[in-house]
Parts: sequence; structure tokens; C-alpha cells
Amino acid sequence: MKITLLLIAKTDAAYIAEGIAMYEKRLQKYGLFEITIIPDLKNAANLSTDEIKQREGKLLLKQFAPTDWVVLLDERGKQFSSLEFAQHLQQLFNRTLKNIKFVCGGAYGFSDEVYERANSKISLSKMTFSHQLVRLVFVEQLYRAFTILNNEPYHHE
Repeated sequence: MKITLLLIAKTDAAYIAEGIAMYEKRLQKYGLFEITIIPDLKNAANLSTDEIKQREGKLLLKQFAPTDWVVLLDERGKQFSSLEFAQHLQQLFNRTLKNIKFVCGGAYGFSDEVYERANSKISLSKMTFSHQLVRLVFVEQLYRAFTILNNEPYHHE
């Protein structure tokens, strides 16, 4: 199984990029994990919010194969504790899915077409985070889930 984190645009904050790189490196020991970055839209300043979501949505949809399990990181998604997220991840692994794609959208969220394609949505908090910070929080939680599933001393109860 392969887990991919799809991101809209590179992060422009060095501390976020460094944190993501650290957890990405740690995740490599558990198997196939990768981050795919979809480039920034050109001339986005001249586009409306809806146009940005539509164009980003088209770029995202090109990344999904019919058999991919697509999970949106979305403020209206289901919330999990870290232990529950680890259990949820294990349930996805038990389904013998070939690819799980977690998607962090741009600043304005997702187009309706991306919502329709998604298999599920998860929320990292009731609070709203920047789409840049969500990346770091998610890769840390993914790493935490793997340490929980492997009974490793990272998560403390």
C-alpha cells in the first residue's frame, strides 16, 4: 500500500518545510509514503475564489486513479483522537487498498467535484488552521499513528 499526501503549492515557511521533511523522513521506515505537490496556479490574484477552487480541483482530480481511496483534510470532516486515527488507518490497511491519498487543499478549500470524488473527510481540529500548518500537523499525526500501530514509544497515554 502507498500513502500519498497531495498538497496545493509549496510551503513558503521554512519552519513548516523543515518539520514536514523531518516527519517525511521518519515515515519512510514504515513503507511507501510520498508527498506530491501541485504547483501554484498562475495569475491566481486575477481569479475569484470559485475560479481558484475549480482550477485547483481539476488539477487534483487528475491525480486520482479510480481505485484510489481519497481522504480530504477538511474542517467539516470526522474528528479522531490520535489513537482513533491510528485505528482508522489500520482499518483502511485491512481493506487492502492499493493507494490512500490524503489531500490538503489550497487556502479556499475544495471544489464540489473534489468533494464528490472523495471517499471520506477528516478534520484535525474544531479550530481552523492555515492550509500550510495543516500539512505539518497531519504528517506528525500520521507518524504518530504508525508509532501507535507498531507499539513504539512516541505517543504517551
